[in-house]
Amino acid sequence: MARQIVFTPKAALPPPTYSQAVKAAGLVFVSGTAPTDPATGAFKGSTIQDQTWQCLTNIQAILEEAGSSLDKIVSVTVVLADEDDFAGMNEEWLRWFPSNPPARQGAKLPARIPGLKISIAAIAEA
Repeated sequence: MARQIVFTPKAALPPPTYSQAVKAAGLVFVSGTAPTDPATGAFKGSTIQDQTWQCLTNIQAILEEAGSSLDKIVSVTVVLADEDDFAGMNEEWLRWFPSNPPARQGAKLPARIPGLKISIAAIAEA
């Protein structure tokens, strides 16, 4: 399978320095995805639950464009601005992945971006 760049206007537009996702070797590698509303270009939601929802909505759209889906995610990296938001993020997470969740690791955002609480990257089966 040749390397394929994945793009959909149904998810947040990436900066020109990276792709929304790359499909290769039978997998879809979704870049770190912010809670950006694709219609407005602004961060959506003021709570960690709202921002987690928007991140996952964007990832869902990207995976669908790649011919994949959320249930094919094998691994994610969740990056939080504030470690105290973990419980709220996890609350929303469980709505999306109530059983058989993907492997998950966490990290802390290296710098504060006003309004940004979370970013999520994912790897899924193609």
